Amino acid sequence: MSEIDRRTLLTSLAAAGVGAVALAGPTSAAKADALKKEAEIACLYHCDFGDPARFGQLLNNISNHYSVYGANPFDIQLVMVVHSVGVKFFFATLEGTPWAEEASKVAPLFERVAALAKNGLKVYLCEITFERLKLDRDKLRKAEFVSFVPSGVATVAVLQSKGFAYLKVG
Repeated sequence: MSEIDRRTLLTSLAAAGVGAVALAGPTSAAKADALKKEAEIACLYHCDFGDPARFGQLLNNISNHYSVYGANPFDIQLVMVVHSVGVKFFFATLEGTPWAEEASKVAPLFERVAALAKNGLKVYLCEITFERLKLDRDKLRKAEFVSFVPSGVATVAVLQSKGFAYLKVG
């Protein structure tokens, strides 16, 4: 990417206010500059898919990733950026969503995410997905490790620019 393109991209992201808003916990919005690389090894896992088996494999990979570092949050920082149909894994109920019939396959996976969050995993959900699909945020599970970001894909770019490695299971 040329210097002008990079500058234009970063200026656009800053103007869009790419940051995070917590579902539970802090009430103020964190801007893009608040998303920091806090360990030598930092990785973002990108989830824009809705297949429960694939999501389960993503969770296996995150678990394996933590196991190599003894789940020490000072040695490794992992985040998951979620948009599109991937947000369904974070609902307390899927009633009234396009995925209502999948509740039995989806519900148990959140417990695995919550267990990984005890090692420091942070999850960023895309606001654009909720707006475009007209999804009710009140139906989400409340968890301090889950936050909203204005755009999932923009957050992926911001984190990569800050030194996060990119992984996508598929």
